[in-house]
Amino acid sequence: MLDITVKRFSEIDTDELYQLLQLRSRVFVVEQACIYQDLDGKDQKAIHIIGKKDNRIVAYTRAFTAGDYFEQASIGRVVVSDQERSHGYGKVIMEASIKAVEEVFKENTIKLSAQTYLKKFYNSLGFKAYGEGYLEDGIPHIVMLRN
Repeated sequence: MLDITVKRFSEIDTDELYQLLQLRSRVFVVEQACIYQDLDGKDQKAIHIIGKKDNRIVAYTRAFTAGDYFEQASIGRVVVSDQERSHGYGKVIMEASIKAVEEVFKENTIKLSAQTYLKKFYNSLGFKAYGEGYLEDGIPHIVMLRN
């Protein structure tokens, strides 16, 4: 079971910040062998959806209101710890993220820049692919929208 919290950047304590940045780095930089600048200066504008198990962050996303990242509201940095992927936490954190965007930002159109191999997963959450695939930091992605 995940304990989900939604926080603005200023509400995240230093231990949580360390854990979430460590998780993002471990998965997006090390596991996916992708050298990119994760600290992009946008975390301060986002709301952060944090999933904890036994007081450890094991799932996470960040979300933006329309205009702060994309023209539409958006969810990104979707991540689940590699040790916790068999428990359905990806779906749990995404459902919480969709709810947070709808409640905090009052938006129902949500955009993702999704890794292509996760297209079926995002389809199951109501997202549809648009346009052609593209490379982002050397990894195949596709634009997906949920209305």
